[in-house]
Amino acid sequence: MSTQGREHIRWFRNTAPYINLHRGKTFVLMFGGEVAQDPNFPNIIHDIALLESLGVRLVLVHGARPQIAQRLEAAGIDSAVHEDLRVTDTTALEHVKDAAGSLRAQIEALLSMGLPNSPMLGAKMRVCSGNFVTAKPIGVVDGVDFQHTGRVRRVDAEGIQYQLRNETIVLVSPLGYSPTGEIFNLALEDVAMNCAAAIGADKLILFGTDAGVATADGKLLRQLAVSEVESVIAASAEQATLLQTASRACQLGVPRCHIISYRDDCALLEELFTHDGSGTLVSDSDFETCRRAGIDDVGGILELIEPLEQQGILVKRSRELLENEIEQFRLLERDGRIIACAALYPFPEDGCGEIACVVSHPDYRRGKRGDRLLRELEAEARAMGLDRVFVLSTQTGHWFREQGFVEATRESLPGRKQALYNLQRNSKVFFKPL
Repeated sequence: MSTQGREHIRWFRNTAPYINLHRGKTFVLMFGGEVAQDPNFPNIIHDIALLESLGVRLVLVHGARPQIAQRLEAAGIDSAVHEDLRVTDTTALEHVKDAAGSLRAQIEALLSMGLPNSPMLGAKMRVCSGNFVTAKPIGVVDGVDFQHTGRVRRVDAEGIQYQLRNETIVLVSPLGYSPTGEIFNLALEDVAMNCAAAIGADKLILFGTDAGVATADGKLLRQLAVSEVESVIAASAEQATLLQTASRACQLGVPRCHIISYRDDCALLEELFTHDGSGTLVSDSDFETCRRAGIDDVGGILELIEPLEQQGILVKRSRELLENEIEQFRLLERDGRIIACAALYPFPEDGCGEIACVVSHPDYRRGKRGDRLLRELEAEARAMGLDRVFVLSTQTGHWFREQGFVEATRESLPGRKQALYNLQRNSKVFFKPL
């Protein structure tokens, strides 16, 4: 097999778990009217079609701000904006309805195409839009009467879920309707996060100009917990708005929000089907979880440690041995994939414990995963009443020294461990007081 062929196979192996993970899940995609004007929009439509074919349930929430602005300007209407919200009077509302309706029809037409020159040639996608959003007027704020500008009051979650169960893509416009027949101009962000929360979406994906959220010095933030959002100073006002929308959505119950670029081809698929993604992930909890290993994790641990066993860095562990010792292991997991492991073997009679098999996946060795697991196991050892931990190492002694371990003699080991010491490996011994 050629090198290129092997690369494709490796790519498919890495992607396959995400295909299974996303099947049957519900994603809400939020994109402003400027996205529909971008040359990359047809590619996004292709990717949306691919997601639908893989069994993902999709709700598309679109905005229409630039289209509305263009129509108002052409009509010579000066529409006021207060606190980033357009004041919509009766005249402006007609142009809002025209812009939103026209854009909705354009998106429906694109989703109805056979997608020529793409892997989705001949794909048939059903699209549904309707009065899913009930709205209420904003009213008067700071003395400004917003008139026909409103806020989301309620989302018809049952109606949307009915369409999703029937394999229909749901398209939601930035318009809301009152029980008395009024129409309100709504903020895209308000509609998207309330839709995502109401239907119990697994993800809210927000499209922006840039690849995620970056700091003032241009460093892309790959993932953030909601608790970290307030401390972030985003590189642009748009990024700050997207970040706040993602944070608010998580607070409303959406587990994960992704901020990606609509200008970058394949950004959507890269974000969903690769380990590191393309933009910024905001989650309601830690992106990576630490947990105790179970019997079902044996295969994943073996895959993680096997390369280091072959290099002689780790002592080889059979599947049977690992199954017997699985309760000693702690794992770091990311999107259902084991990316790091470590084990603690207590010697309570000697007041110490052995930390062993500290391994991080090659793709994640710069993220201090080993440090995190080490701290977890040290805390566990303290809880057991142990006053020190030790490691045996042939090639990674420098890392353990950096973590506060000090080299000791073989005779310092607990008696049971001395009896099992492998003279041929000649491992160095390091202790650390707790």
